[in-house]
Amino acid sequence: MALPLSPASPVEFIGAMTEVTPPLSDGHRALKSPDISFEFFPPKTEEMERSLWETIKRLAPLLPNFVSVTYGAGGSTRERTHATIARILSETTLTPAAHLTCVGAARGEIDDIVSRYHDLGVRHLVALRGDPPGGIGTAYSAHPEGYQTSAELVAGIRKRYPDIEVSVSAYPEKHPESSGFDADIDMLEAKVDAGATRAITQVFFDNDLYFRYLDRVRARGIAIPIVPGIMPMHNFKQARGFVTRAGTSVPDWIAEKFEGLDDDAETRKLVAATIAAGQVQKLRKHGVDTFHFYTMNRADLVFAISHLLGIRPHGAQKAA
Repeated sequence: MALPLSPASPVEFIGAMTEVTPPLSDGHRALKSPDISFEFFPPKTEEMERSLWETIKRLAPLLPNFVSVTYGAGGSTRERTHATIARILSETTLTPAAHLTCVGAARGEIDDIVSRYHDLGVRHLVALRGDPPGGIGTAYSAHPEGYQTSAELVAGIRKRYPDIEVSVSAYPEKHPESSGFDADIDMLEAKVDAGATRAITQVFFDNDLYFRYLDRVRARGIAIPIVPGIMPMHNFKQARGFVTRAGTSVPDWIAEKFEGLDDDAETRKLVAATIAAGQVQKLRKHGVDTFHFYTMNRADLVFAISHLLGIRPHGAQKAA
């Protein structure tokens, strides 16, 4: 059962996160089209490269605020991330945001990567601690000569390049390694104090978790936008395994919606789109007007959900 918003609800804190338009005469709110952004991952093969660029070509006319490109565990995709960012800059009108982690590199090496991005024209980074090279669930050990935390990484970027915008991560269900919500929000506060200007949440499927988290964050005086991270589950079994390892809970009612569809990809797509569209539309009704979509390098569901949010393609884009 959905929780009612408390008197100190997220809507009251909306000024730092979103813009809520005034109610119309019939009592309904007139909502402007939301701002959106997309996340991609760097392709491993020529076929994946073609698929990614078909996705970018499809989504570019929706005019996202930015598109981010992930960075593999232990920096395993570093050069592919850089190549993808460079191509986005040279072949599209999109604004790219490069992911960067602390894992497996000394400070000087990471600083050099930031310099390369800056020279390339990148003015937005997503700064993360990063997953252990052994994968989620294995012990994390910082490089002895590296940035020890994501807050240190944010500070290092902003000190050298104050013109670079830095986004960071946020966890509505807290980071799996955090001892509790207080410690988790301590870390978010440290990242904001270091210069982060936006937080993008880990994927979640229960909107109440997001609003409770937002209440906690705002109660701490943290005013940066906390952007919901939304992931349509194209392949439910695969997606559930991935997100649960990262600390996200998947409600039983969602699992029930996908029962009996293991061999029916088309129906799974329809179900996934319906669930994600319902989630974002309910967030919209509570005043949220910014969304970050984890695309998994696929355009179809994200394009459909964006359409339902009132977002339409804007003319021909520079060739993607």
